[in-house]
Amino acid sequence: MNQQAYESGKLAYKSGDWFGAVTRLADAAAPGEPSGEVDHLRGNAYMKLGQFDSAARAYEGALGDASYGKRGALQCNLGRALLAAGRADEAIPALSVAVSDASYATPYKAYLALGAAYEQVGDVRGAGMAYRNAAIDEANPAPAAALSKLGSCFMRLGRAVDAVEAYRTALDFTTPLESQNQIWCDLGLAYVAANRMNEAVDAFAHATADGTYALTPEAQASYDAARKAVASIGERRQSDTDAFLAAAGYGGGYDPLDPMGESGELMPSPEDTGFFSVTEEDLMAADKQERKVRRKHRHTGLKVLVFLLVLLVLAVGAAVFAYVRGYGWPTQEAVAEELFEAKSSGEDIAQYVVAGTSASQIEAMSDSLPTGDVTVTVSGCDRSMTDSTVYLTAALAAGGEQDYTVELRRDGISWKVVSVTPEYASAGGTTANE
Repeated sequence: MNQQAYESGKLAYKSGDWFGAVTRLADAAAPGEPSGEVDHLRGNAYMKLGQFDSAARAYEGALGDASYGKRGALQCNLGRALLAAGRADEAIPALSVAVSDASYATPYKAYLALGAAYEQVGDVRGAGMAYRNAAIDEANPAPAAALSKLGSCFMRLGRAVDAVEAYRTALDFTTPLESQNQIWCDLGLAYVAANRMNEAVDAFAHATADGTYALTPEAQASYDAARKAVASIGERRQSDTDAFLAAAGYGGGYDPLDPMGESGELMPSPEDTGFFSVTEEDLMAADKQERKVRRKHRHTGLKVLVFLLVLLVLAVGAAVFAYVRGYGWPTQEAVAEELFEAKSSGEDIAQYVVAGTSASQIEAMSDSLPTGDVTVTVSGCDRSMTDSTVYLTAALAAGGEQDYTVELRRDGISWKVVSVTPEYASAGGTTANE
């Protein structure tokens, strides 16, 4: 090693002369000579200059020096350089190696970059897992950024309630020097998606309270919609007359001034039947004929009638019992399996989703489902009369398994899907180089 060039390059690096650093450090090692420390510094300087491909080559050279060590940090920096160069597919393997290095002291840095890489390739679930791991890393001094990004992933997956919790936790972990305005705005959007309008109004108000933050058109529209919803709810007060009638026991839509008016159960009109034009002779003749028929069919007819009534009562009882206990047809398990099969075969999943679900929510639900040849195994089902939960495991086409929780709501005697939630094993923007 050319020690003079190395020391000169280190001095330029420390003074922030990135161009001088890469120039002098290039002369520090002979061609083919492994020098992990020199290449590490060169890679960092190239990153500062925005020459990301050159930085990646320098980090790869440093990794070639087995005696240098620091493999976790180097793999992380390599991944970040590839990510900055627009090579997210290549960045993911390098960052995955970095987070698996037990000797790497700051894996949250690699997890943050890994989340960004997964987002670039469109893997929202993978990004969410990476951001969650970055947030729970005890070495992370500022987990608010990772939690905020986790909330964004939850929103894209249609899991607004989980997004709310992620954003609220992010607010708890912000430092005094960090602005909370963006997080409050994102929390407001999550509250709107979760149909919690009062809390949404409060969150948007916090975001704009100091006057330094301007809502985006989408956020402003959500803020306006939330305020209108809250105002509308406030206007639905019970009138004094309604309150008086309810206190008097005339609730449930019963009108004491018109007890049979809107129900349709009116007294039959004489003009609608022939009852009031029947003569006494007609009534006597009809009664005589009726007694004759009753005597003829009294025993047989009564037995048949009783038998049929018993069967009817048993059938109705069984149906009511099954309905109350949460049974239907198709079953909850069958509906959940058909949903995954529809996704695997490229069919529209809207037919399996509860009515009233927006197109964006259906799209987010579809994004959370696995693609390709997937084998689904149901592991359990919690049933109730109106809502049920199915737990299942999908054997993925690319290998491995993923657990899911499917929430369903009764639709007649059948069931429709409300939400699909991937379950993970644990709960829970890069700047400087290492």
